[in-house]
Amino acid sequence: MKKVRVWDLPIRLFHWALAALVVASVVTENIGGNAMDWHFRAGYAVLALLGFRILWGLVGPRYARFSSFLYGPSTVMGYLRGEERKRLGHNPLGSLAVFALLGVVLAQAVSGLFSNDDIVNEGPLVKFISKELSDSFTWFHTEVSATAIYVMVGLHLAAIAFYQIGKRQNLVRPMITGDHEVEFDAPAANDSWAMRLLALALLAAWAGAVYYLVTLPAPSV
Repeated sequence: MKKVRVWDLPIRLFHWALAALVVASVVTENIGGNAMDWHFRAGYAVLALLGFRILWGLVGPRYARFSSFLYGPSTVMGYLRGEERKRLGHNPLGSLAVFALLGVVLAQAVSGLFSNDDIVNEGPLVKFISKELSDSFTWFHTEVSATAIYVMVGLHLAAIAFYQIGKRQNLVRPMITGDHEVEFDAPAANDSWAMRLLALALLAAWAGAVYYLVTLPAPSV
């Protein structure tokens, strides 16, 4: 067995930071009151992280790139039928879960920018749309995408348990250490400090873009 670096440090930090922010968003929303200030901040941080992840999926190391786990229907069906091949990174079924989870979290964060609670809290971009449209975003934010996130997180945890118990594969440890133990030769991900600094620059750029977006002044009338 040999260790191969698969998950670079930026991907690992993204994974755990996103998980923490989703939990923080749920907790602060349920607390309400002054905790809603932190709910909004968590949402802004999620947007910055997702923006970084999209860029990292284009320019990051090999296993972080979307092209490395963008599988066609035949490959997915073959995997479901039990066809195995030597691969690192996300498997065909896991890749669908990744895209779905990123999609629903993005939808949740974006819809929150336009949502309101009819009391005192409202997203920073509500001022640009009508009350009726904001109410539609609010319904989507609280009923549709929020439910989808719960479903996706539940499936994610179930998959981790299935691979741990059924296939004796620990999916958590590699997301902590970055390394997979394999019996075949495979190229390692580029986890150099140059790549890490690039990731930091991309994240900072997206954080600045989100800050600019949420602090836009109301349109003049």
